[in-house]
Amino acid sequence: MAYDLAIKKGFAAACRRAGLENVSPHTLRHTCTTWLMQKGVDMWEAAGFLGMSKETLEQVYGHHHPDYLSNAARAFS
Repeated sequence: MAYDLAIKKGFAAACRRAGLENVSPHTLRHTCTTWLMQKGVDMWEAAGFLGMSKETLEQVYGHHHPDYLSNAARAFS
């Protein structure tokens, strides 16, 4: 319990120093996930790095990946 409080206090202090408001660790995880997808990182590798299932990654963040719908778009070219 004390460990959780120390993490929360440390994160809040870092946000204050950085001038960030309304930011949580989840916000940073969401941003990291989006950036990994935009960079075209393999979904299995990204899911492992982020500690989430590949299925969740695909369902929630898959549309950020550069390959998203690329085969469908090529079908019309």
